Amino acid sequence: MTDIHNMAGRSSPVAAIANVLSIAGSDPSGGAGIQADLKAFSARGVYGMAVITALTAQNTQGVSGVHVVPPEFVAEQIGAVFADVRVDAVKIGMIANAGIATAVADVLARHVDVPVVLDPVMIAKGGASLLTDDAMTVLKTRLLPLATIVTPNLPEAAALLGEPEARDREEMANQALRLVGLGADMALVKGGHLRGMESPDVLASAAGLTWLEAPRVATRNTHGTGCTLSSAIAAELAKGALPQDAVAVAKTYVAGAIDAADVLNVGSGHGPVHHFHALWKSKGAA
Repeated sequence: MTDIHNMAGRSSPVAAIANVLSIAGSDPSGGAGIQADLKAFSARGVYGMAVITALTAQNTQGVSGVHVVPPEFVAEQIGAVFADVRVDAVKIGMIANAGIATAVADVLARHVDVPVVLDPVMIAKGGASLLTDDAMTVLKTRLLPLATIVTPNLPEAAALLGEPEARDREEMANQALRLVGLGADMALVKGGHLRGMESPDVLASAAGLTWLEAPRVATRNTHGTGCTLSSAIAAELAKGALPQDAVAVAKTYVAGAIDAADVLNVGSGHGPVHHFHALWKSKGAA
């Protein structure tokens, strides 16, 4: 006799939704950090998880306080996720200090098959320091070699290399290649700080350079762009995209989020980008 209960419980095979873990700080205003990462993960169609490295008191005008999570508890959070959940990609954001950087590196070194996107968060948009001096060495020697892609902006790339900030495309490209030389598989140096009407990024790998172009959007609402881009890249890697394709798709997504940022009305400083610009209906739509 056919077991109708078993038949009812069966379903056609479906592709598993990818799981992505963010290891980063919290932004209570929702524009950057863990909150931005989870929004980007959702917008890009993956399941997001979060390990918190630090609590911040911040809004669109700046950071007024930071409360750092003990390194051993950061490691415990990461271990708990890996012990139970298939992790298809990891994004690393704010690591705060050397102890946390070491703890993160120690755990992830046991999972070298998982793609890692490293966003070396050092300074908040308002100017507050989010990385202690002693953490820089650990970031360079322990986390960079674990990275599939590292995604610094121009000031961050300069700090990692101990060099002046790049002023043009040639210097950007040279710094991107030197970051690959420090151990990352690829380096995406973001040119948003360059002057001009364009906002170019350059992706460097052992195979050479790829430029990704985008027009500069006239908006002050760019809070969390770096967090959002690195998270979107991690989402695409988790879904199986090649790194070059993941970066291109993520850059297009973030460009749209910046372009739609003024639709939101959040705070009186540097507002957030619109993570769900392609999903939410505009006001007044049926």
